[in-house]
Amino acid sequence: MFKKVLAILLTAALVFSLFTGCGSKNTSTQQTSQSNQQQTSQSTEPAKKQYKFGATYMTMNNPFFIALNDGIKSVVEANGDSLVALDPALDLNKQISQIEDLIAQKVDAIFLNPVDWKGIKPALEAAKKAGIPVINVDAPVYDEDLVSCIVASDNYNAGVLVAQDVMKRLSKANVVLLEHPTAKSAIDRTKAFEDTVKGNPNYKIIAKQSSNGQLEQAMPVMENIIQANKQIDVVMGLNDPTALGALAALQAAKRDKGVLIYGVDGAPEAKKMIKEGKMTGTAAQSPKNIGKTAAETAYKLLKGESVEHKIYVPVTLITKDNVDQFGVDGWQ
Repeated sequence: MFKKVLAILLTAALVFSLFTGCGSKNTSTQQTSQSNQQQTSQSTEPAKKQYKFGATYMTMNNPFFIALNDGIKSVVEANGDSLVALDPALDLNKQISQIEDLIAQKVDAIFLNPVDWKGIKPALEAAKKAGIPVINVDAPVYDEDLVSCIVASDNYNAGVLVAQDVMKRLSKANVVLLEHPTAKSAIDRTKAFEDTVKGNPNYKIIAKQSSNGQLEQAMPVMENIIQANKQIDVVMGLNDPTALGALAALQAAKRDKGVLIYGVDGAPEAKKMIKEGKMTGTAAQSPKNIGKTAAETAYKLLKGESVEHKIYVPVTLITKDNVDQFGVDGWQ
C-alpha cells in the first residue's frame, strides 16, 4: 500500500514539474517576443527632420544685421538645424542670385532683408514657385503677397518718436534728413518724421539726401549739406551708422555744437555717443528679438501652423535720460 501511494506522489510531482517547466519557457518566450517588438518599434520610428535655412541681408557691413542673424541662428541651432547666411553687399542682382542659389539647394525656408524692396520681386516669385516660404525681416518688401510673413520693427513709430522729441526740445528747427529710398524700413522712418512735423512752418526740411544707410557714404553727403546750409539744427539719420557719419562730418567742420543728432537702431556705438552727449537719441530696435521671432515663425510655418502676416516689434527712444537703462554694450 505504501509503495502504491509513493508511486502516485512521484507521478504527480513529475507531471507538475513538466507543466511548470513549460510555463516558464512560455513566459520567457513571451518576454523575448515583447522585447523584440519594442526594439523593432524603436528602430522604425522616423528620425527628426533636419531643416536647412537660408538668409540674405542687404549688407553685413552693419552690426545690426549681424545681431539679427545671431537671433535667427540661436533658435535654428537650438533645434539642431543649420543656417546659411549670405551678404550681397547692397547689390540687388547679387542678392537675387543668392536666393536662386538657396532655392537650388532646396532650403526649407529663406529669411530675407531686401537690398531693394521693389527690385527683389523676381527672386520672391522664384521662391514662391519652388514652394519655399520667405520670412521677410526688418525691411518689408513691396510685394507683400509673395512672402509668408513680415517680421520688423515698428519703423513708422521710430520716426514719430524722433520728431516728437525734436519738437519738445526746439520750438523751431532747420532739419536734415538722411534717407535710404530703396529700403522700406528707412522710407517709413523718414516719412513718419515728415508727417509728424507737417503743417508746422517752424520745422523746415532743408535737405533730404540718400546715404544708403552707410557711415562711409553719410560723411561726404553731410559735408556737402554743411557747405550748402549755414544753419543746421537737427539731423535725423535713417539708422545709427548714418547718424554717426553725420556726426563725424559735423565735428570735422566744427559745426556739431548745438546740433541735435538722431539715429535709429540702438547700436552700442550710438548709445556711447548719447551717453557722452555727442548724439541726442536713437529709436532703438531689438535685432536679436526680430531674429528670434522670425525663426520661431519659420518653424510654425513649416509645421503648417497659421501665423500673423505682419509681426511688429516695438521701438523705444533712447536719450541721455535713459541710456543707462539699456547699457552701452551690446544689442537688445
